[in-house]
Amino acid sequence: MSDERKPGGTEDLPEPVVRRSRVGISLIWLVPVLAAVVGLSLVINSWMQAGPTITITFQTASGIDPGKTQVKYKSVVIGRVERVTLAPDRSHVEVEVALDKRAKGFAAADTRFWVVRPRIGLGGVSGVDTLLSGAFIGADVGDSTEYRDEFQGLEMPPSVPHGAPGKSFVLHSGDLGSLDIGSPVYYRRIQVGRVASYQLDPDGKGVSLQIFVDGPNDKFVTQSARFWNASGVDVSLGANGLKLNTQSLATVLAGGVAFQDPPGPHDSTPAPEQASFTLFGDQVAAMAPPDGPPRYIRMRFEQSLRGLTVDAPVEFLGVNIGRVVSINLDYDDKRQRFPVLVGAVVYPQRLGRAYDKLAALAKANGDDDLSQMMGRLIEHGLRAQARTGNLLTGQLYIALDFLPNVPKVAFDAKARPLEIPTAPGSFDKLQEQMAEIINKIQKVPFDSIGQHLDQTLAELGGTLKQVNAETLPQFRRTLEGAQQTLGTANSTLSADSPLQQNLGDTLEQLQRMARSLRVLTDYLGGHPESLIRGRRPDAAPAAPPAQPRETQQGSKP
Repeated sequence: MSDERKPGGTEDLPEPVVRRSRVGISLIWLVPVLAAVVGLSLVINSWMQAGPTITITFQTASGIDPGKTQVKYKSVVIGRVERVTLAPDRSHVEVEVALDKRAKGFAAADTRFWVVRPRIGLGGVSGVDTLLSGAFIGADVGDSTEYRDEFQGLEMPPSVPHGAPGKSFVLHSGDLGSLDIGSPVYYRRIQVGRVASYQLDPDGKGVSLQIFVDGPNDKFVTQSARFWNASGVDVSLGANGLKLNTQSLATVLAGGVAFQDPPGPHDSTPAPEQASFTLFGDQVAAMAPPDGPPRYIRMRFEQSLRGLTVDAPVEFLGVNIGRVVSINLDYDDKRQRFPVLVGAVVYPQRLGRAYDKLAALAKANGDDDLSQMMGRLIEHGLRAQARTGNLLTGQLYIALDFLPNVPKVAFDAKARPLEIPTAPGSFDKLQEQMAEIINKIQKVPFDSIGQHLDQTLAELGGTLKQVNAETLPQFRRTLEGAQQTLGTANSTLSADSPLQQNLGDTLEQLQRMARSLRVLTDYLGGHPESLIRGRRPDAAPAAPPAQPRETQQGSKP
């Protein structure tokens, strides 16, 4: 039987054999199932590894990029910024940060966050690495166990990290001066700390500074430590010449604080944490003895006080005991004058031992206050004067001194404020004396004196003319006659003149006569009888005495 071919030629192809799987699901579905399982595991792992989400508020979102900006602690990534939104009141931005699970402890209440950017400050240049990697959020965790999810970010990095060894102290000052956060704190010209923060006092009359002194140097801050503002350059001119004093170049540019114990006996116990101190303006004021309670006094001056300013010193016998706090004009209706009222704050304890003795005397006399003792001093001539402190600038200061021969004044020891009587200053007295001298000079009749002087000069001129016309020629003739007489005398007394020779012969004869008289006197002294008998003849000369024989024989050869 012949094979017949079917149309299309399909009779040569093998017929497919269909085999059915025993499972009803195709294997292709395993791929999406495995993908779903992997994704779910990743979600579960991410959920299990995810930490808390916190919100940090900043003034601006500069440098913060959602999904990229990291949160670091000691250069270790502990979280990432997820979202940045603007606050409803548009005053700040809110940054949502997802912390890692291992960093959930950074959600503590005392944790601080700030944006790390390149900065140039008192401590040098910081955040240079962010120029390449971008800004990130820095964190500093504290010791609190309280959980929080909202934080107020810092605009500046904290100057003192949590857990740093050392102590914090509070300084009180009238103003901030040139100090700032990060200003150095020096002890014996060595930097031992820095200014951590500052704020106005609640009453607005001062500034409180928080400083941190690193350990172990914090032990040098004692109960008696004195702090002063070491900013700028301290220039003083004294008996030893010009002195220039500064802590370092940094204090000249950015200010600083220095401290040291006062000289002499003092409490050297280390100060506790958060102890309060006064910040003085300079080292001299800081090292001065304690001022004690201040006293307000008032002085009434009748002269101009041009050159006297607020904060001018008040000195007692050359010792600075206070400063001027107010200068006001008053009006005296009776005398039609405008006196000047000067208010000052003084510190009596600056007098030292003198104050102790005055207080003891006041107590012995039954006085509860030094006002009574001040009254006794005023009775002995204590007065306030405005004196010149600088001749170049004309600045004045108030001097309390004992003046001799001052008129007595009434003093009310119970008056408040206590008013100290005044006296004109030395410069004012000099002006008064100069004015009196000028008045006396003005009273001198210079016109009449000039007229009399003219008459006297005219008479003197006539007298001189008469002398020149009459007296001088006669005086000249007299001088000529005197010259002739002197010439004659010179010629007469010359060595070759006859008079001079005769005088020489006469003197020689007189000398011979004197010798003869001397010989006669000597002879009459030995032979007075010669006046009657005459002079005896002269005796013959005696023979020389004979020499002994031995001498004659010994002389032979």
